[in-house]
Amino acid sequence: MSLLAYQQMKPSGIEYSDEIPSDWSLKRLGDLVAFAQGKAHEPYIDDDGDYICVNSRFVSTSGKTIKRCSVNLTPASLNDILMVMSDLPNGRALARAYYVDDHGKYAVNQRVCRITAEKAHSRFLFYLLDRHPGLMQNDDGVHQTHLSNSDFQKLKLYLPSVSEQNQIARFLDHETARIDALIEEQQRLIELLKEKRQAVISHAVTKGLDPTAPMKDSGVEWLGEVPAHWGFGKIRYFAKIESGHTPSRSKPEYWENCTIPWFSLADVWQIRRGEVIELFETKELVSEFGLANSSARLLPKGTVVLSRTASVGYSAIMGCDMATTQDFANWVCGSKLDNTYLLFCFRAMKSEFDRLMVGSTHKTIYMPDIAGLVCSVPPRDEQGEIAAHIKISNSKFGDMIDEAERMKKLLSERRSALISAAVTGKIDVRGWKPPASLPSPELVQEAM
Repeated sequence: MSLLAYQQMKPSGIEYSDEIPSDWSLKRLGDLVAFAQGKAHEPYIDDDGDYICVNSRFVSTSGKTIKRCSVNLTPASLNDILMVMSDLPNGRALARAYYVDDHGKYAVNQRVCRITAEKAHSRFLFYLLDRHPGLMQNDDGVHQTHLSNSDFQKLKLYLPSVSEQNQIARFLDHETARIDALIEEQQRLIELLKEKRQAVISHAVTKGLDPTAPMKDSGVEWLGEVPAHWGFGKIRYFAKIESGHTPSRSKPEYWENCTIPWFSLADVWQIRRGEVIELFETKELVSEFGLANSSARLLPKGTVVLSRTASVGYSAIMGCDMATTQDFANWVCGSKLDNTYLLFCFRAMKSEFDRLMVGSTHKTIYMPDIAGLVCSVPPRDEQGEIAAHIKISNSKFGDMIDEAERMKKLLSERRSALISAAVTGKIDVRGWKPPASLPSPELVQEAM
């Protein structure tokens, strides 16, 4: 796709903008729109409520995360723009915009504002305002940012004529829809690859690598039939289970002069791929004095950690001696159980974890249920072969998933760049017309 540039440009005179087309005019947002700040709907939150509570989470996820309420104090209407006014330092929600394109019942919550276009094209304004640099400059990266009514109303904008705004909005609607479709294709590919990776793991630890092996019924639902020469039983018969613990946070000496890696739920989100937790991958360290004066224990390298709270089912192997919080059940394998094989058994147990989890918002599995977990136990050398097979398969799937994620990122970056270029006059789309057809691979190639 080749687009022209405007022939005549002029300096914008705004610190966050350079040149703009010479016939675009400077406006204040407050002169173009009606503005209203949302009100607190928390007292009326109700899963069965008639209204969608438009909070920052709803806006930042493009309407995918929904909370409902029973009362609507600040209604939003078709073609309104809803924007987040407050977020943590470097947050992803600040000044994020949501466009109301249906007649749903939206209740605008506090820290979100409602903008109704009166003297501008609403859809163009949505593209222009989303994460607008004039609003984002209020984020100092240190303190929580609270945009005021005045920050929005005095925001300086350069706009073309309303008819040109309409043309730019039509262009962006068409092009972003195409890019979004490609992003969705990549997301579906990622999910498919993850499903296949999971299927390989589950099959290997329940059926083995020899398709001709005689089978027997294990009597365990998640295992089903297993090779006849395999054993199976409660994991605690083959590995020692150790619950984690947290030394008192009120005693600074437990957390000073620290040398021991301390694995917590905060680390789970950082360590997603691979099997081993390395020394440098924990956010915190704990002292020997802290361990000596608490129920926490230093666990040996090779221990398998299993999260039983919040990130239920996450598992990995300690790459060095370390300790964990009480959110983990830790397994020190005996002579009959390979730790990498056990790790993959845990990664095949999703249905078991789903069955055992309790709690509506804060999911957990109680330690007695953890102690009752069952796995198959092939001969030790066969466990090693299965683990090696899964690691090779995981590596191949991981590479394909990484490539799909890379393509998603490139497409998202292209989408953002295209919007920015169109609404700031870097490209001239006045002569653009929707093409009759355009094969999506051309767009993929342009993004690469």
